[in-house]
Amino acid sequence: MFLPGRAWEIHCNSSSGCENRAMPDVDSERRGWRQIFVSRFWQRRRLHLALLVWAAIYLPALGSLEIKGEEGRRILPAVTMLQTGNFLVPYVGSEAYFRKPPLVNWLVAASFKLTGVRNEWTARLPSVLAVLAVAIAFVTVGSQSLGSLGSLFAALVWLANFANVEKGRLIEIEALYVSLTALAFIFWIAAYRAGKNGLRLWLAPAVFLGLGLLAKGPLHLLFFYGPVIALLWSDRKLSRLATRAHLITLVIIFGIFAAWAAPAVLVSNPSHVARLWSREFSGRVSGEGFQLSSWLMNIPRSLAYVLPWLPLALLQFDQPADVRRANRALLVGILVPFVAINLVPAALPRFAMPALGPAAWWFGELLSRNNLHWPRWLGAKSFSAKTRDWLVLVLVALTCLALLGYAFLIVPRLQSREKVRKHARQIDAVVPANIPLYAVDPQYQPYLFYVHAPIRYARTIDELPPDTRFFLVQARNEREAQTTNRWSPHRAQLVLRIKDYRNHEIIVFAVSSF
Repeated sequence: MFLPGRAWEIHCNSSSGCENRAMPDVDSERRGWRQIFVSRFWQRRRLHLALLVWAAIYLPALGSLEIKGEEGRRILPAVTMLQTGNFLVPYVGSEAYFRKPPLVNWLVAASFKLTGVRNEWTARLPSVLAVLAVAIAFVTVGSQSLGSLGSLFAALVWLANFANVEKGRLIEIEALYVSLTALAFIFWIAAYRAGKNGLRLWLAPAVFLGLGLLAKGPLHLLFFYGPVIALLWSDRKLSRLATRAHLITLVIIFGIFAAWAAPAVLVSNPSHVARLWSREFSGRVSGEGFQLSSWLMNIPRSLAYVLPWLPLALLQFDQPADVRRANRALLVGILVPFVAINLVPAALPRFAMPALGPAAWWFGELLSRNNLHWPRWLGAKSFSAKTRDWLVLVLVALTCLALLGYAFLIVPRLQSREKVRKHARQIDAVVPANIPLYAVDPQYQPYLFYVHAPIRYARTIDELPPDTRFFLVQARNEREAQTTNRWSPHRAQLVLRIKDYRNHEIIVFAVSSF
C-alpha cells in the first residue's frame, strides 16, 4: 500500500520476489533532529542565554554618559553617607531628603565602597544587577512551574522590553522597585504552583516586598496582591489571606520599613516628615498639576513599555477549562491595578511599571504553549512553535543589536553635548583637588558629584569653619558672602559664577587677604 507524502522504490531478489519499500524521508529526519537540538539548547542553555542577553542590553556604554534626571538624588546622598557615616538619614545638599526611602542610596554607597570607584558605571551597577536577579529567578525558581521553555521566555520578555531598557540602565528607583516586586511575585507563584502553604508560601515575598517599601513606598503592593488575589479567587483559596502565616507576612513587610523609618523620623523633624509624606500622597490623588492631554496618554504610554511583546498578548491557546481560567485570572489580576493606577489624576506611566514582573510570567506561560493561534477576528491562524521560537529570537536579537548600536554610534555623539560635567570642570579649574569646597545650602546640584575637591555641606554661611578657603552659595546669598566679617581681616572674593542648564546660578568664593 502506497502512502502519500513518502518516496517509494521497488526491491527485487530471487528468493522473495519484488516488494515496495519506503525510502527514508531525509528531510523529515533532519527537521526532527533540528527540533530536538533546538529544544535541548533552549532547556540546557537558558541561564547562559539570559546572561548573554542581559550583558548585551544593559552593559554597553553603561557608564559613558553623565548622570541625568533624578540620578543625582540617588547618588549624592550615597556620597554623603560614605563621607559622614550617617546612613540613617539621606541628604541632598545640606537638607534631609525624605521624599523617598533610602534603599537605593544604600545600594549606591555599597557599590562605591565595594568597588573602590565612584563613577557613573558603579553608580548604575545596582540597577542592572537588580534586573539580572529577576532574570535568573525566572530561569531557576520559575522553571518548575513554567518549564524550561516558559521560564526562558519569561526571562527574555523581562530583559528585552522598553520599560526595563529605559530605566534599568539608570540609577533610578524604578529599576530596583520593579525588580523587587517581580522577585516577590516569582517566589510566591512558584511556591503556590508547587502546592506550598504557610510561611513557605509567604516568607520570601514578604522580604522582597518589605525592601520594596524601603525603595519607594507601598504602591507595589497593588501589583503584587492584584494577581495574587485573582489567582486565589479563581482557585477558591482566598482563605489563605486570612491565615497566621499571611499576618506574619504583613508584619515583616511593614516591619522592614519601620525599622528604618522610626529612628530616622525621630532624629529629624517628625512633623515636617509627616507633612512631606502626606503631601506626596495627597498630591498624586488630588491631581495636583493635572493635565488632561497627559492623563489621556497614560494607558497608551504604559502599554508601550511592554513593547515589543505587546502584540503577542493577543495569542490564544486551546487548553482545558481550568488552565484557561487560571491564565485569565492572572491576566485580570495584572490589568486591574494597571488600569486603576493609570486613572489616578496625577499618575505617570512609570507608576504602572511594577506590573512588568507578573506580565513577564504571564507571557512565559502563554508563549510556552504549542497550540497557539490568533483570535478569530485576526483569522484564527495557527502560530507554530517554530514561528514562535524564531520570532522570540528575532525580537531579542534586534533589541540587543539596537543597544549595541546605541552604545557605539549614538553615545559618542551624546557625550559631546554634556550639560552637567562641564560645570564641575569649571570648579576644578579654580578649586584645588586637595582642598575642601563648602557648599552653602546648594539644594540639588548634580555636577557636585564630578567635582574633584571634597564637598562639605553647610546650611548657612555662619556654619562655615574658620579655616574655610573655598565655598559656594546660591545667588540669593551672594551679598551676604561678600560682606560677611566671618574671616576678618580676610575677605571672601568671587572667583567663579555658574549658570547651569536649569538657569540656576551658583557663585564660588575664595577666602583670601585684602
